[in-house]
Amino acid sequence: MIRDLIKTFHNFSPKERLVFFSALSVFIVALFITIGGLIYNNTVIQPAEGGSYTEGIVGQPTAINPVLAGANDADQDLIRLLYTDLLTLTANYATSSNGSVWTITLKDGLLWSDGEPITTADVVFTVQTIQNPETKSPQQNNWQGVEAIRLSNKEVQFNLKTPYAHFLENLKNLRIIPSHIFSIIPPSNLRLSTYNLEPIASGPYQFVSYQKEKTGFIANYNLEINPHYTGPSALIERLILKFFPTYNDAILAFNQKSIDGLGGIDALDLDKLKINHSTYAINIPRYYAVFFNPTVNPILKETVLRQALTLATDKAKILKEVLSNKGTTIGGPIPPYLQGYNKEAYQDDHTSLKEAAALLEANGWIIDQNSENTFRTKTIQKEIVPLKFSLIVPDISFLVEAANIIQQDWQNIGIDLSLIVAPVDEIQANYVRSRNYEMLLFGNILRTNTDLYSFFHSSQRFQPGLNLSLYNNSKVDTLLENLRQEFDPELQLTSITKIQQIIHDDYPAAFLFSPDYLYAAPQSLGGINQTFITGSSDRFDNINEWFLKTTRVFK
Repeated sequence: MIRDLIKTFHNFSPKERLVFFSALSVFIVALFITIGGLIYNNTVIQPAEGGSYTEGIVGQPTAINPVLAGANDADQDLIRLLYTDLLTLTANYATSSNGSVWTITLKDGLLWSDGEPITTADVVFTVQTIQNPETKSPQQNNWQGVEAIRLSNKEVQFNLKTPYAHFLENLKNLRIIPSHIFSIIPPSNLRLSTYNLEPIASGPYQFVSYQKEKTGFIANYNLEINPHYTGPSALIERLILKFFPTYNDAILAFNQKSIDGLGGIDALDLDKLKINHSTYAINIPRYYAVFFNPTVNPILKETVLRQALTLATDKAKILKEVLSNKGTTIGGPIPPYLQGYNKEAYQDDHTSLKEAAALLEANGWIIDQNSENTFRTKTIQKEIVPLKFSLIVPDISFLVEAANIIQQDWQNIGIDLSLIVAPVDEIQANYVRSRNYEMLLFGNILRTNTDLYSFFHSSQRFQPGLNLSLYNNSKVDTLLENLRQEFDPELQLTSITKIQQIIHDDYPAAFLFSPDYLYAAPQSLGGINQTFITGSSDRFDNINEWFLKTTRVFK
């Protein structure tokens, strides 16, 4: 039959052969289109393994150890990739009716990246090391009054001297370290261990190598998928973390495509990103406020004065001009996107220089029309007191810009405000620790819960507490204390609602804004779907879902 077809083809005239090849071409194209359509309609795009991703980080790693690391972003980012949290290692947990006893059961077959088993010995060792004063762990306060008891290789019990309603979050934030590595090292010498820079991992990635320049500057870290990770395996095969001394250096590297991703970008710097990319604006529970300190300047004890200062602070203007609306304005210590936010407490909040000036006038703060001085004064105990303050401002561009707007607005109603701009470390050492400031423009970082104890309980007015306004209200103290031991969600909500209203009416600070966490990444990166993170390193919480490559699979 084939011979007959060939013979017939040879008998074709040139014109017939042209028609034949044309028809055959149409048939083949139609066949491919049909097959392609069938494949397309019966398959879906799915993330695939492979690829390499380079993350830019400003700063230097110093202790990639969950027990030792503080607020250093470089350390925290690497810890998030290399160490998993206790609840991910947990098969189940149980708690007593009053919340004073918690029992954790680990999953079967847990392994460190070096192949050694992960057991409750690691859990107990980590907690005890945190609690040891010689370790000087930044987490020590979170684990005071907690006894960790090993019941078996898989079971561990936590006994709390005082029940704590948010203890589950402590467990979620606990990232254990390998006892077979660190138990032979005296706690006071832990920071000297090589393993703080070459960690044994339990997270989605494991350490491969790092490069250090002759100056001692660590240039990059190389990570690969950890085959022993207990969670879903990561899709991106290799991660490279490159470190930079400043954001300008990191932005330059981003524009040169020597890094793929960059987080924590200042809204004022977004225009500096010149190449095509995707920008993710993610809610993060942090806020900034001007904290008033009445112990340094007694006139700040006047509630009406603090109210006028708040009324004269145009936070919407700051959000627009400084943050390009990448965030949200706030009226209190809980941002609108957190559970427990009391909308009613802030429904009448607004900005009015006219009303603020009227409040000051009514409270005796006047501008002498016969004087060249345009700032207000008040006679207190026969002494003329000027309405004059100094505001401590961290040398961070968006905070300095915000302070300039506040200064101008307040000056417009007769308030003499001078700005003292200094590096964050200097502010911590010279002002925050001693509470030596009249006013402080600073930020607070919350968790997912609404535990405001560290920020507004009177016992936290001094170092290491975080009560930056030295706020003292016995009703709030009682509510905060009860809230920590209240496990009923409805009663928790009732308490936090009352706390917000009282704090709002006391005006201990002029609450400003909660900025979004801004992350820039290539458009080819998929899997980033977060709308809320509790800290900057939490952008890696779903790193196992990030992908660079795709494939089609049948439905």
